[in-house]
Amino acid sequence: MKLPRQVFLFLVSFFALINGWAQDKPNIIFILSDDAGYADFGFQGSKEFKTPELDKFAKNSVLFTQAYVSAAVCGPSRAGLLTGKYQQKFGFEENNVPGLMSKNGITGDDMGLPLDQKIMADYLKEQGYKTAVFGKWHLGNADRFHPTKRGFDEFYGFRGGARSYMPYGTENQLTRNEDRLERGFGEYEEYEGYLTDGLADEAISFMERNQKNPFFIYLAFNAVHTPMEAKEEDLAKVQGLTGKRKTLAAMAIAMDKACGKVLNRIKELGLDKNTLIVFTNDNGGPSDANESSNNPLSGTKANHLEGGIRVPFLMSWPGKLEPNTVYDNPISTLDLLPTFITAAGGNVSEINGLDGVDLIPFLTENTTEKPHETLYWKKEARGAVRHNDWKLVRFPDRPAELYNIKEDISEVNDLATEHPEKVRELYKMLFDWELTLERPLWQLERRFEGKAAERMDTYRKHKS
Repeated sequence: MKLPRQVFLFLVSFFALINGWAQDKPNIIFILSDDAGYADFGFQGSKEFKTPELDKFAKNSVLFTQAYVSAAVCGPSRAGLLTGKYQQKFGFEENNVPGLMSKNGITGDDMGLPLDQKIMADYLKEQGYKTAVFGKWHLGNADRFHPTKRGFDEFYGFRGGARSYMPYGTENQLTRNEDRLERGFGEYEEYEGYLTDGLADEAISFMERNQKNPFFIYLAFNAVHTPMEAKEEDLAKVQGLTGKRKTLAAMAIAMDKACGKVLNRIKELGLDKNTLIVFTNDNGGPSDANESSNNPLSGTKANHLEGGIRVPFLMSWPGKLEPNTVYDNPISTLDLLPTFITAAGGNVSEINGLDGVDLIPFLTENTTEKPHETLYWKKEARGAVRHNDWKLVRFPDRPAELYNIKEDISEVNDLATEHPEKVRELYKMLFDWELTLERPLWQLERRFEGKAAERMDTYRKHKS
């Protein structure tokens, strides 16, 4: 049947408008490294670790000097950044999943990001985006928590929190189902190579197949998380280091090259001018496990000193953000969701309970306002609050500590006894915030009661 000319012209104009609308939306690429040290990048000042691709990217980006995660361990940190909410609000507080020692009924694979929580990919699909996640999931092993049921069109990675970088087989035996490499839903096949390379290749393939649509890529490397496994060719490039730190440096080389492949392919496809890219890390480096360096910060992964919660952070958006600039006010990975959704044309004011904010106005408008005057952290009885330049760290078995972060980035000068009124003020702020939270959905048995002081003393030794 031949359409009337007026109807035909209307449909042509309509579809042209729709196509133009889609292409005006920026592609969004979010690259997340795992357990990297705060100081273990060239753009962060490292003289030992070689990261030329990310260093080059940093020169085309905004570098954030005070970027924080919402949790000092992998799973809860991801739950926060993907929802834009403090994860304690919906009970994802206590630890990584699948915790083995739950005391309140939820155990094993039943631990996961609650299904009533919409995440980044859900909102971006509503804005017409093709969505994909490559790498580490760590938000629930059960099928109902699967990425393809949480707004992602494609998934290539593993459901758990850490796995071998080498393919599993007769010599490298699989011991946990969540470590299996999975394409889509339920299609398991090992990558015959070094996994960091494979994840980059999958991200590139997705870009090539979707370059005519706005797309969102969540590239969640498991690098440089344990196990400590590097390619021989990368180990040969590391000079002057030994042991775990040498292996870590080689693993960082592989991840840097993988990032470079993705970033270079964006440019080759002509997509770089309309792509918003963020690179950051999920928590502080676990210095005891992989010999990462968080210098000059005190603390490591799993505690609320700066070394556990402050992370490297780069953001690039050509034509929108000034390259090779520095932003010094505190931000949070909770800000990623509202930043991405707003860039995609969504209205985050319609999302209830967000704790993050859209960062773009703070980077493009002449404003003295800060994205956050106050940030909070909590796990069990431990907690922390940063209000402007003051930070209180609360412990279960020792007096709280007070620091002026602006003057004492390394948190070595405890001012609690000198400023008891500030301790009371921040204690009350932390307590009032905790009253707004849900009870943890699972609670882990405490195996190290009474040893917090000993652990903190050990953590401080890893500053350098």
